[in-house]
Amino acid sequence: MRARPKTALILTGGGARAAYQVGVLKAVKELLPDARVNPFPILCGTSAGALNAATMAAWADDFGAGVDYLHDIWANFHAGDVYRADAVGIGIAGARWLATLAFGWITRRSPRSLLDNAPLRRLLESRLDLDRIERAIAQHALHSVSITCSGYASGQSVTFFQGRADLEPWRRSQRFGAHVKLTVDHLLASSAIPFVFPAVKLHREWFGDGSMRQLAPISPAIHLGADRVLVIGAGRLGTEGERPRAEHYPTLAQIAGHALSSIFLDSLSADIERMIRINRTLALIPEAVRRERSLTLRSIDVLHISPSQRLDYLAARHAKALPWPVRILLRGVGAMNRKGGALTSYLLFEKSYTQALIALGYDDTMARRGEVAAFLRGDVTSPVT
Repeated sequence: MRARPKTALILTGGGARAAYQVGVLKAVKELLPDARVNPFPILCGTSAGALNAATMAAWADDFGAGVDYLHDIWANFHAGDVYRADAVGIGIAGARWLATLAFGWITRRSPRSLLDNAPLRRLLESRLDLDRIERAIAQHALHSVSITCSGYASGQSVTFFQGRADLEPWRRSQRFGAHVKLTVDHLLASSAIPFVFPAVKLHREWFGDGSMRQLAPISPAIHLGADRVLVIGAGRLGTEGERPRAEHYPTLAQIAGHALSSIFLDSLSADIERMIRINRTLALIPEAVRRERSLTLRSIDVLHISPSQRLDYLAARHAKALPWPVRILLRGVGAMNRKGGALTSYLLFEKSYTQALIALGYDDTMARRGEVAAFLRGDVTSPVT
C-alpha cells in the first residue's frame, strides 16, 4: 500500500446526474494496464456520489468488476428503484404537502419530504455488501473511503470515513471527520436532497445531503492523505457566453433547479480554483524554505472531469421516460421543459437518461485520454493541472 501513490477519487453529488461518473469510470477502466488493480486507494463521495464511492470501495479488490457492477445498476435504473413513483405514493406525498399548507397551524406537523425513497434503501440493502469494505482495507486494496453529510441542527459538514486504524479524525471550522464503520444510513443521509428526500438520523443528529454546507469538497481526500485527486463533477462549471434575456417570471422548477445547482456545483468550482491558487503559490516557494518555515501545505495534483453538455437540456429530452404520476407532479411546478430541466435532471432515474449520461461521461473522458492516462500513470507533476 505504501508503494502506491496516494491518489483519491472524488465523486460529487447530483442525484441522477451521478450516472455521468459511471461513464468516466468505464473509460478509466479501459485506460488502465490492469483493470483489476484499484488506482484510487482513497475514495470520497458526497450525495449520489456517495453511493458510487461506497460501491467502488466494496469492490476495491477488483476495480474493473466494480465498474461493471456499477454500470449494470445505473444502465438499468428506473425511478421506482429510488423513490415511490406510483400514483398512490405520489398522491400521498402531495396530499401531505397540501394538508400542511392548509392545516399545518393546527397539527403542527410537516411532511418529511416530497418523495419517499424507501425503494432506494431496499436497493442498497439487497445489492451493496458494505462488509466488503473492511476486507478490502485488510487486503490493502483500499486505504479509506469517506461519505460526507450535512447536519441540520449544527449546520456542520461531517465526513464519516472508514479506513486504516491509524487514520485520525479532524476538526476544522464547521467541518469534521469521524472514523466509523459505514452503513446504509450514512449513504441515505448523504444523498438526501433537501425537501426531496427525508433526512436520516445518525447518532444524535439528523443529517441531509452532504453537498449542503460543504465548502471544501476536496478537503476530505487531503485529510485522508491524498496528494493527487481526480474529481468527477456533475455539471458544467463557469459561465457560458452572454446571459439570456428572461421575459417571464421563473417557475418553481427553475428556482428549485437553481438552488440545487448552487448546492452541487458552486462549492466545487470555488474549491478547485482555491487548490490551483495554492499550487501556484507553493511552486514559487523553494522546498528548503518550506521545510525551514515548517509549512504544512503541499501541492496537490488535480484533474477535473465534468460534463461537456448542459445536463438540464439533456434531461428535458428524456423527461417523458418518467412514470406519468411523476410527470404530472413535475409539470405542476414547470419542470417538464427545457427551462425547468435542471430540477428534472436530478430526479430522472430512468435508463434512457442514465445511459445517455454514461455515454457522455465515457466520451468526455476518452476525448482527454492522453491527459487521463498520464494522470493514472502518475506523470502529472505540475502544481497546476
